[in-house]
Amino acid sequence: MTKSQLQFMVFKITTDGVESSEALGEAIGRLLQNQDVISLNGPLGAGKTALTRGIARGWGTPDRVTSPTYTLVNEYRRAADAQTLFHLDCYRLSSADDAETIGLDDILAAEGAVVIEWADRIAAWLPLDRVEIHIAQPADETREFSFTAHGPRSRELIERLRQQREGGV
Repeated sequence: MTKSQLQFMVFKITTDGVESSEALGEAIGRLLQNQDVISLNGPLGAGKTALTRGIARGWGTPDRVTSPTYTLVNEYRRAADAQTLFHLDCYRLSSADDAETIGLDDILAAEGAVVIEWADRIAAWLPLDRVEIHIAQPADETREFSFTAHGPRSRELIERLRQQREGGV
């Protein structure tokens, strides 16, 4: 399968504030399974961490979600089964090769799901099957989330999210 066959643009979602961005994240988090990878890209202040807070809540963690800008990796345990949601922030990495220093291979092989902020900085390290979300900020509180599926599992995840959004589920 070629890279162009794996890439599949699904849809865009617009939110009107932090609460609705977190609610979108919560819907994504409820759909996550072990080994799912979400890559987040967008400018500073676009809402990557707010979306991740929602994802973690939907995943089922009672932990407080904070940006791992300085720690690079935060781990959040799901209350129901102790599965881990890994939250990475690659903003401070100076090159893609720095992904090795944070143990990305081990994280991607671990039991749990992964959310990576500033994922474009480590694009060469990302798995083929992942959900890519680009966040744009066209107005003050408005955010536009563009979803691209890279692979069959990510396509399934985004399709289920689209169905929920359209069906009001």
